[in-house]
Amino acid sequence: VQLQASGGGLVQPGGSLRLSCRASGSISSINAMGWYRQAPGKQRELVASITSVGSTNYEDFVKGRFTISRDNAKNTVYLQMSSLKAEDTAVYYCNADIRVIGYGPVVRTYWGQGTLVTVSS
Repeated sequence: VQLQASGGGLVQPGGSLRLSCRASGSISSINAMGWYRQAPGKQRELVASITSVGSTNYEDFVKGRFTISRDNAKNTVYLQMSSLKAEDTAVYYCNADIRVIGYGPVVRTYWGQGTLVTVSS
């Protein structure tokens, strides 16, 4: 199983970006999916998460600016980021709780490789 994140880049303050993360491999089912970020010199922190039925959770620092969504048919989670600020600059990581074919009910958490978002004028 692999998670492939994409969509990062350089954007001006106030701008928007859309991150995508697709899970591939021997996937039986995917439970929660989420986005984390890690700024230079800081610990990785949760940004937002979404359950398999679409219930969402956001950290206070992104509420009203970021939207998480998923396409279960494509095993993909998205993060639409708007009104970006300099403090949003970080490497963004996706994760997913996945049940792998052949391993029964065991659920494991997988991580994407990270995509860099830089907010700067």
